[in-house]
Amino acid sequence: GGGRRSVARQAERREETTGTGTSRRTDIIGKMKESACAACAAIAVTSSAFAPQAVAETRLPPLDTRDPTRCESAYVGNTLGMANGLSDKLLDLRFCDLQGADLKGISLPGALISDANFSKANMVEVVMSKAYAVGANFEGANLTNSVLDRVEFKNANLRGVNFVNAVITGIDWEGADVTDAVFEDALISVQDVKNLCANPTLKGDSRIDVGCKK
Repeated sequence: GGGRRSVARQAERREETTGTGTSRRTDIIGKMKESACAACAAIAVTSSAFAPQAVAETRLPPLDTRDPTRCESAYVGNTLGMANGLSDKLLDLRFCDLQGADLKGISLPGALISDANFSKANMVEVVMSKAYAVGANFEGANLTNSVLDRVEFKNANLRGVNFVNAVITGIDWEGADVTDAVFEDALISVQDVKNLCANPTLKGDSRIDVGCKK
């Protein structure tokens, strides 16, 4: 009788232990999910805080055409505060002619590049964060493996641009011409996919690469 009672107690203890362990794992998984959701919410708030609309409302400084090396600064770029679009000097490349320029691996955080000409430029692995590129010409440029974060491409010429394997998030695509642009293997945020698919110039294989449903 005593042996059976001992076995029964051991079974009960195992049941309790197993139940406690399962409950503990469930609690941990729940907390992990909550943390992940909180992180997503934080990212969403941060993204909205730096939305393209906020950039559009920024008053641009006067263009200093007296600096003869202004456009040459594109070949140097800036590496300070890349993720936040901060720099220790203003990268003002507005109206610069950089057609066919070799800018591989250059970082252009917070750069003002509206109405500049980057057509057929080598921009492989370029990092652009919070760049103002309204009306810029990138036709035929190679942006393979680039990182494009909160760039304002409003009314930009992006015809035939190679975005292969690029990381793309928070972009203003309004009025941008993405005809024949290649987005193969690009990592594109959900909102950017939505905005790109609504762009009438995105057609054929480009729509498939982006992940448009139709």
